[in-house]
Amino acid sequence: MISRVAQGTVAEDLALRYLETQGMTLIARNFRCRVGELDLIMRDGEHLVFVEVRSRRHVRYGTPAESVTRTKQQKLLRAAAFYLQRQRLDSPCRFDVVAVLQPGGEPQMEWIRDAFQLT
Repeated sequence: MISRVAQGTVAEDLALRYLETQGMTLIARNFRCRVGELDLIMRDGEHLVFVEVRSRRHVRYGTPAESVTRTKQQKLLRAAAFYLQRQRLDSPCRFDVVAVLQPGGEPQMEWIRDAFQLT
């Protein structure tokens, strides 16, 4: 059994490779700041995309996508605002979620584009 950190790293690697096959380009990975962390920051055409990668081994307590609660969304929004201000960027943005279910066999992945909005 692998640790949660290792499971998260594997899920991020899977998500990154998948999104790159979809034409997205990696800008930054695991951007950390005082208000939170952004798993992947990618470019998709004119959009800057903040990607939250969630992983679970089973759905006993809900799916990986369901774990992106309103509280988590607010943290991601604050971290993204910090990133944009720090980089002095003013480009269209969106928030995607890649949910990875890793039950021990072949991982199952769900990509939710524009999962939530800036409010």
